[in-house]
Amino acid sequence: MPKIHKLPDHLINQIAAGEVVERPAAALKEMIENSIDAHATQIDIALTAGGVKQMRIKDNGVGIEQDDLINALSRHATSKIHSLADLERVATMGFRGEGLASIASVTRLSLTSKTQDAPHAFKIEAADGVLGEIAPAAGDNGTTIEANEIYFNTPARRKFLKSDATEYAHCLSVVERLALVNPQIAFSLIHNGKNILKLPIQSLDERMGEIMGKNFQAAALPVNEQNNHLKLNGFIAKPSFDGGKSSQQFCFVNRRFVRDKTVLHAVKQAYRDVLHNQITPSFVLFLEMPVGEVDVNVSPTKTEVRFRNASTIHQFIVHALHKVLAKTHAGETASISSPSAVFGEVFKTQGIDNTYKKSPVSYHVSSPKQGSLKLRESGDILQKYAPFYGNNDTVDEDIFRQPENLQDIENQQDIPPLGFALAQLHHIYILAQNTNGLVLVDMHAAAERITYERLKTHKQTGKIPAQALLIPLKFQATNEEIATLTENRELLLKYGFSLKNQGNEIAIYSIPKDLPHIEPVALVQKLLAEIAQFGSSNEVAALENHILATTACHSSARAGKNLTLPEMNALLRQMETIERSNQCNHGRPTWIELGLADLDKLFLRGK
Repeated sequence: MPKIHKLPDHLINQIAAGEVVERPAAALKEMIENSIDAHATQIDIALTAGGVKQMRIKDNGVGIEQDDLINALSRHATSKIHSLADLERVATMGFRGEGLASIASVTRLSLTSKTQDAPHAFKIEAADGVLGEIAPAAGDNGTTIEANEIYFNTPARRKFLKSDATEYAHCLSVVERLALVNPQIAFSLIHNGKNILKLPIQSLDERMGEIMGKNFQAAALPVNEQNNHLKLNGFIAKPSFDGGKSSQQFCFVNRRFVRDKTVLHAVKQAYRDVLHNQITPSFVLFLEMPVGEVDVNVSPTKTEVRFRNASTIHQFIVHALHKVLAKTHAGETASISSPSAVFGEVFKTQGIDNTYKKSPVSYHVSSPKQGSLKLRESGDILQKYAPFYGNNDTVDEDIFRQPENLQDIENQQDIPPLGFALAQLHHIYILAQNTNGLVLVDMHAAAERITYERLKTHKQTGKIPAQALLIPLKFQATNEEIATLTENRELLLKYGFSLKNQGNEIAIYSIPKDLPHIEPVALVQKLLAEIAQFGSSNEVAALENHILATTACHSSARAGKNLTLPEMNALLRQMETIERSNQCNHGRPTWIELGLADLDKLFLRGK
């Protein structure tokens, strides 16, 4: 008697369901993606008990023909692909032909659909994977799917589901992701009879505000980069945005939500020296590329992809985000997303509406006479601050000067973004006045960033010097480490590492001279691992940046140091031109602006 036998279709569907329908949210994702593929412009979702008891999805898409209803619930039946070539360039959300069949095998499912040309709708039901007869039904153009009692026929599987609240949270995340990438579709979500979401057809910016929140929307920096066949657009949060969390990290590849370590690593590397490593950056990124350059058929859930050239993708994303983050200085963007957020809690305790809809009091912008506070730009100050600008010979004295009265300036546009210094508060903060109101500057954080960026520039113009080891260090290497070294020997030489493979060992002959306190073997192993995975490494750069940051910290103006007005103005002018000067190396804002309207709220003016 043969021991190997074919599994029955019912059991095969159950096995597939275990991969595709991990929880209600996974089934919900499959059904919504089918509606998107059907060119729906309205998708209405109703859940009961977090989707465990019931999920109902109604769309106004093209619908399903009567003769196709049985195939729609059959295993490996799909309209999306016809050949291997189609699979390799699939552009639709669904394509495997497993989703509805898997859902039908673990729920009591009904599918009602009507095409535009059909006289009426048709309905088919399935329970435990067994299909019923197709029957006429009432229904509008489009498709309605109702799935009841998930895992009713496998109690052991149902026990692994979490609480209704947890399952609902996962379902909500699915709806938000799909709604975010499809602002051209209207979405509604009802849970236990309560309206949760009602999103009309919107622009991407409007949809982002609804899903990500107004705080992220206010702190968002636009990304728009294209290089040959690669295109990246979307939004990333300013480094000083303090609302970042992993649930606000959205990456879509060809409009498909994915969790990809290459993309996440690239984002983290771009934020490396403007955000503390324990703080999570928030972003919404849309990566577009030829469908043949990415494999979406990696897992049944379709949330993982495989790039044909991961290193190229990684470098492209890092470059694009670097360009955006480099512009985070006063000459380009505000330091924080909303000045009102700084005193939001104060406004709440005073019962003040943050929107401040009343007309603000009219002001004439002026600056107090400097009188005894005004200091002459002495040669000592110019000489002292000359290195601040990377030029020890000449310094433009205009960067130190300020008018005795701002109203003397004929054109308000001539007033720089950070205005002119008024005074120093407790030898920590600089108080300045611009056309909008009051500017507060953390002088040490600002000076540290400026010095750090200057040191980085000098470092980038040179070559990383190598320090030869008297006795080469050797370690046992894996086959992958040896292969990576063979392919990237020149890259490692640029980092200051001279390495040779000797049989099953790798010998280290030199290390970077500027990194004295390192463990060479551990660092080389980490370098090789990163290069193998991403095509480049940030380990040496991260260590170098740490050294540069420490140097900048100890060579910059310290809190508690008394600065003259010319020195303060010199700092302000540099902040307006130096890249990334809106935040320190850990992402803290270096300055904030309180507009006159914000000050009016604090003092209840106009109330």
